[in-house]
Amino acid sequence: MTSLERRYRWLLRAYPCGYRADYGDELLDVLMDNAKPGQALPPLREAVALVVGGLRTRIITAAQGPAWVDGLHLAVVALTLVNLAVLIPYATSVPLWLGLSAVSLLLVLRGLPRLALPFAGLVAFKITGITMGQPWLDATLLPVFPDGLWRGPALYGNGGPVAPLTANLLIVLGLVLLATRGERPKSRSWWWLAAVPLVAGADPAGLDIVAGSPMAMTRVFLEVALLSVAAYAGHLTADPRWAIAAGAYLLPASAVLAENHQLLQRQDLAHWGLLIVLTALAAAVPFRARRRILL
Repeated sequence: MTSLERRYRWLLRAYPCGYRADYGDELLDVLMDNAKPGQALPPLREAVALVVGGLRTRIITAAQGPAWVDGLHLAVVALTLVNLAVLIPYATSVPLWLGLSAVSLLLVLRGLPRLALPFAGLVAFKITGITMGQPWLDATLLPVFPDGLWRGPALYGNGGPVAPLTANLLIVLGLVLLATRGERPKSRSWWWLAAVPLVAGADPAGLDIVAGSPMAMTRVFLEVALLSVAAYAGHLTADPRWAIAAGAYLLPASAVLAENHQLLQRQDLAHWGLLIVLTALAAAVPFRARRRILL
């Protein structure tokens, strides 16, 4: 195998496994036939086209099955991931609940809502207790301060209890709905776990935007990137599943706004407004694309 073929095979990994199994060899043959003698690197334009084509194919193949089920499962994945990331800076104070939150996320990613439900329910009950200043379920010393390497407020010390309660209620209700179906949701990519360290350390209430900390900016960048992908996916497939997930993610952020409206500054309102615009765009483009197809 030549170095050029290895590089082409690496680029073709952008396509889903099933697509590569059906068409990968054919694509590779075409690419190698068009290569110049002695060529060692794919042309930049061709490499970009392969990656973009692979991602488009992944999005199209992901739009399978009931949209509301897949959208709800995506929402539960995102909210459970945020729950886990929030607890990481407080690991030595709440190791049990960090572990249960991690187990819950792994089970949700594997499409096992019935197994994830009791873990998520326990974590939700404990988080609700912490936000209300009550050491429910175990003798947690309150308030819970971050570990030495982390800086920030006490766990759920900002923003009040409404937003965490909203997020965890959505997780539990979403898992209940998914668990009552006869067919389990599809498994999600392990790449979702890469977002955990990116979100860890940011204020769960999202009230650290004004300070402009790197953790807060990273979270905002990740939110904008994922919501933009949701809008593009809805445009490409005319499917609302990504809009459903985006709308569910917006609800806790809106709860923060309602609960802390007297404390919000322009940066907080701008952040919330950006989430609103991107979520509305993700909700609108599938119907516009569907209408264009019908016409």
